[in-house]
Amino acid sequence: MQSRRPCERRSTCHLGASRHSSTPHPRPLMDSRTAGWVLSRIGKLLTLSGANRFQARAYRRAAHAVRALALDDLRPALDNGALAHTRDIGPATLRVIQELVEHGESSLLTRLRHEIPEGLVELSEIPRLRVRDVERLHDALGVDSLAALEAAAHDGRLATLPRYGPRTVARLLQRIALATRAQHARRYDQAVLEARDVCRTISRHPSVREAVVAGAIRRACDIVDEVVIVVSCTRAPDRVAADLARAPGVVQSTKLGPGDITLRYVDGLPIRLACVRPQRFGTALWLATGSAAHVRQLHERLHERLHERLQEPPPNPPSVPDEREIYDACDLPFIEPEIREGVGEIEAAARGALPTLVTDADVRGALHVHSEWSDGSSTIADLAAAARARGWSYIGISDHSRSACYAGGLSTEALRAQQVEIDEVNATLPPSCRVLKGAEVDVLADGALDYDNELLAGLDFVIASVHSRFAMDRASMTGRVLAALDNPYVTVLGHPTGRLLLARDPYDVDLEAVLNQAAARGVAVELNADPARLDLSWQWCRRAKALGCQVSIGPDAHSVRGLDAMTLGVIMARKGWLERGDVLNSRMPSAVR
Repeated sequence: MQSRRPCERRSTCHLGASRHSSTPHPRPLMDSRTAGWVLSRIGKLLTLSGANRFQARAYRRAAHAVRALALDDLRPALDNGALAHTRDIGPATLRVIQELVEHGESSLLTRLRHEIPEGLVELSEIPRLRVRDVERLHDALGVDSLAALEAAAHDGRLATLPRYGPRTVARLLQRIALATRAQHARRYDQAVLEARDVCRTISRHPSVREAVVAGAIRRACDIVDEVVIVVSCTRAPDRVAADLARAPGVVQSTKLGPGDITLRYVDGLPIRLACVRPQRFGTALWLATGSAAHVRQLHERLHERLHERLQEPPPNPPSVPDEREIYDACDLPFIEPEIREGVGEIEAAARGALPTLVTDADVRGALHVHSEWSDGSSTIADLAAAARARGWSYIGISDHSRSACYAGGLSTEALRAQQVEIDEVNATLPPSCRVLKGAEVDVLADGALDYDNELLAGLDFVIASVHSRFAMDRASMTGRVLAALDNPYVTVLGHPTGRLLLARDPYDVDLEAVLNQAAARGVAVELNADPARLDLSWQWCRRAKALGCQVSIGPDAHSVRGLDAMTLGVIMARKGWLERGDVLNSRMPSAVR
């Protein structure tokens, strides 16, 4: 697409409008998304102001409740009383919504913004930085933003405060970088929800035939910087794009080219829309899905094939309604979107060596599940019933070990008592489904496990996980993990890098050495499917496969609802080129240990 100077259109909405030059929209309707953002912002500012924590929580709950309504216009629900009867929306939060509907702004938000520097909200998003820490930094150094805190760390002012030694400052700089990144990105699961909201709005347009999420979301990237949606239009794409730029909640729109625009909501990622005619939908979807490397490599192959056939320069690229036609034209099988990263998938397709990617149907059970015995909220019986409802053959209960006191870790006696309960639950189940006895056992600093081998020998499986002392140096952390893998009772190495997406970097460990030893010992490594973890990453899952190391997809569930994370785990396993035979829990329970 040819580069053009962007033409911007901005809203006059007081909540998200830029102070730069703009072409105003008509004043927008007050939608659920914008109102939810206002209520959430009020809750954050109240927390920073030292208000009663229950008051701040009420605004956060109201934000969630109004956002869940997914209404383009809140006025009818306000006028007919539906909002007043919505759970978690009380008199105070209802008054804020009413003011937003009537005037397009909130006087409470305006007052709080005058009292509390907006940048303090940014600071409160830094992992492990408490509200009182934010207040202290502001009072002592005048720090009122991420940029100001970073400057204070670099110029030495931060080191003048008690308890801010060199190591603390270095760790804080890492967290500042994560918080800065988080301002402009979302985890995969969060981006998916955002994309669905936007697709719902787009699909209501009378000239939209179809709207499909593309870009990093369609490729199942764990971090997403932009939501990309391809829109099939039954009339002029430019006109449809112009209509969508005026959708409720949009505070800024930028035209990039014919039918191609970027939208911004007050609370979200940039949304790029590629509006096209149906006959070009396949081409647009392929281009918008990417990756850039995949598109470039496939386009080169397409150019060669078409040039051979046509004996003249081919279209660049050809317009097709179905992207499968592009792969057909290249004499290739269809390549699944998850693996379009330009890292060997085209060569594998040409050799007929594409993996048969794992699916939800291949999963026979889950091993990483916490019950109410430790920090979960569901009973073992309820978790077993949920496993049966999913068609699984087993569910493994793996509550925390005794060192994890922060998570209700089980003593030796409690673990044995839990095993008795599991026997009782199994007695009520049909032979086609059973509950496995397991534990998520802490790997101690020296690589020993938190339970002795006599106790571990009585379990069906053991997940060994690092939950402490993440700051160990590379050699020490690697030695610690390798020692744990030497324990003959370990079945799975849990969340092998300890990362939390956009919140905590992986600890420093030689993963190549870990995967080699896991493969040699017959220990699986986990793809922890908690949306905040997705650990191992897809890149390392692919490496584990190459080394012959099994991968266990674990939901790290703490409730029945948490079992749904298995679907996300399968998506990430597919991105890592995993097949059914690469996944430990695609096997029957007798083959797990």
